[in-house]
Amino acid sequence: MLGTVGARRVAAALLVALLPAACGSGDGAPAAQQAEAVQDGADGGGRSLVGNYLAGRHAQSRRDISAAADFLGAALEKDPGNRDLLHSVFLLSAIEGRIAEALKLARVVIERGGDTPIANLVLVVDDMKNGRFDAAGRRLEKTSTTGVNAFMRPLMRAWALVGMERVDDGLEALRPLTGKSGYKAMYDLHAALVNERAGRLEAAEKHYTSAASGGLSLRIVELLGALYRRTGRPREAEALYEKYQGAHPTSQLLEASMARLRAKSGAKRLIASAADGAAEAMFGVASSLRTQNARETALIFGHLALYLKPDFPLTQILMADILESENRLANANAIYETIAPESEFSWSARLRVAGNLDRLDRHEEAMSQLRALADEDPANAEPFINLGDILRRRERYTEAVEAYGQSVARIGKLERRHWSLLYSRGIALERAKNWPAAEADFLKALELEPNQPYVLNYLGYSWVDQGQNLDRARRMIEAAVKLRPNDGYIVDSLGWALYRLGDHEKAARELERAVELRPEDPIINDHLGDAYWKVGRRAEARFQWHRALSLEPEPELVAGIQAKIERGIAEKAEASKGGKD
Repeated sequence: MLGTVGARRVAAALLVALLPAACGSGDGAPAAQQAEAVQDGADGGGRSLVGNYLAGRHAQSRRDISAAADFLGAALEKDPGNRDLLHSVFLLSAIEGRIAEALKLARVVIERGGDTPIANLVLVVDDMKNGRFDAAGRRLEKTSTTGVNAFMRPLMRAWALVGMERVDDGLEALRPLTGKSGYKAMYDLHAALVNERAGRLEAAEKHYTSAASGGLSLRIVELLGALYRRTGRPREAEALYEKYQGAHPTSQLLEASMARLRAKSGAKRLIASAADGAAEAMFGVASSLRTQNARETALIFGHLALYLKPDFPLTQILMADILESENRLANANAIYETIAPESEFSWSARLRVAGNLDRLDRHEEAMSQLRALADEDPANAEPFINLGDILRRRERYTEAVEAYGQSVARIGKLERRHWSLLYSRGIALERAKNWPAAEADFLKALELEPNQPYVLNYLGYSWVDQGQNLDRARRMIEAAVKLRPNDGYIVDSLGWALYRLGDHEKAARELERAVELRPEDPIINDHLGDAYWKVGRRAEARFQWHRALSLEPEPELVAGIQAKIERGIAEKAEASKGGKD
């Protein structure tokens, strides 16, 4: 939601406030003592202070925030006067979204004189949630204007004043943001929201447009587009949506908005109360922190946004996305499933749920959900694309081809962005032994996106492997390497193509570089061994083959590599296949 400079300033201020207490993972205890204490905490139901404390720190080091909050909370019960422990448990509770616990702990932190802006902010949020705007304002008046408060104090004061129906005072409270580098977009967005809630639509539009001048975020597009629709300007809304879609061609998040626009459906006001405005502030900060990879801090602000406004789809999607990035897929799905079915973001959320089910090895559930989505909207190709991807990863290539074909039929006229669909179907066709159709898809993908390195690589390698179009194939792979010089798999393809073309010296040089880029890949190490053998470096060849075996290659490759270690490569022997993946 903020510009780059603003996002970095927000992240820096918040990390200084949070990291020392929330993210420490050790206290100097010997490893054996830590292990014993962790076991004591796990098996003994928290029999000792030290056991719970070290178990909590161990859970933090594994990024298991829920367990860390439980263990350290149990330790705090045994040592309630420990300020550092109190602060840590408070922050962990907030990160985990245990708002009732965080509120209780925040009050204790403040009572004990803790200099904790986040604790104060949690109490302000609770005041605003419950309509105590005057109390929130008084609490904010006592806070400093540095660190976190440099931007949160003006935002929350403004919305507290709006809650007291003091709109002009609220707008004035935002003005300190205009004098802070990187915060101008934040000022414009909230000035727009305050004005729109007050019915000053011309002023709101002016500020939305100014906020958008620094870059079109999804939220600004959603808010400004809704304003256009509510004021009877559907063409301007459509132009705005199309501009965003052009910059983000793979995004599905505005499809429902565009469908409602085409159906001449109205748009509701997105900020209905001062608490909604405060939630918007929390979402904006959480979104900015997410872009800076400050995930735990972003979770605090996201949870506070949802406490203020439980039905807030963009925040729900943001929170679930953060949890996905931490591989907490079941937790992410639990949040996606809280998005109301009538929300225009419900469709995208359900697609993501299916993707996470697949990652959780619940493949049949994932595919069932995608088929249900496909039946629900017969014009939408996305469910069949995702279904094809799952089937291809499961090596069910014929079924994948069928799913991709259904998506192509739904799309009709293919556009530039559909190169990836043709590429995916081409791979499935090639693995299903239908090379003529696969080749046609790869060529069509290159017609749509001529310099796509992965398509150039895959098609070029396939031609080399079949002994076809060799000169063109080599040029294609060389072009792919120029476009992705640090992609070990593409460099391996070039090396292997050179090997198959008989240029063993150059092949060895390229394959050495591929191994440097991807030292853990057994096929690339196997290829380098083959090239070394051909140029007479027999000991090094056997070393590479032994290394390839140590990296656990696919079972069907093991016997061939072992045979090469024992007997080398006969002059006309066929070497192992690989490279284009």
